[in-house]
Amino acid sequence: MSDTTTPKKTSGTLNFILDFGPLLLFFVASKFGSSDTDPKQGAIVGTAAFMAAILVAVIVSKVKLGKISPMLKLTAALGVFFGALTIWFHDERFIQIKPTIIYAFFALLLIGGWVRSKAMLKYVLEHAYQGLDETGWLKLSLSWGVFFLVLAGVNEIFRQPEWFSFDTWLSIKVWGVTACTFLFALANIPMLMRHGLKLGDDSETPPNA
Repeated sequence: MSDTTTPKKTSGTLNFILDFGPLLLFFVASKFGSSDTDPKQGAIVGTAAFMAAILVAVIVSKVKLGKISPMLKLTAALGVFFGALTIWFHDERFIQIKPTIIYAFFALLLIGGWVRSKAMLKYVLEHAYQGLDETGWLKLSLSWGVFFLVLAGVNEIFRQPEWFSFDTWLSIKVWGVTACTFLFALANIPMLMRHGLKLGDDSETPPNA
């Protein structure tokens, strides 16, 4: 039994590191890279660190897991693109809009699938929610679709420079969104159990973006 459960736990831990590691490095580099003479330096340093970290995450995922998840691909592509714009124009607004685009994309994908009675989330999380019936998958897809839509709205609010500082946005993005994501995943469990979810297996949540 240990031979089958250990790889799952190892894979789950590595997935968490690959998802959260670049974000954490972005936070730390932004804080330590700040300057009194240039208020935007922290954002620029953090963005450069994030770009390097997300590329490393892609390579490690391919080598260690043998695959690169669609979410990681999208995060890496948009992270590098908007990160390059942030550094080139010395404007943190480019990297700040990236989460809005990712959240809105997944909200549209999941809610659009739900409208067509297709549980899009099932294609990426089927192994993590064993036993879940089709109705449960549809409810889960709608639930996460609405959640991503809310996150897109929240990101748009907190990235407005006239209302909130970059540091405030960064703290909400790294710590607030991460905490809300895990709490939201836990809040879905009672509903999932009513639709056949088998507890005891490793469960996953859509990663941060």
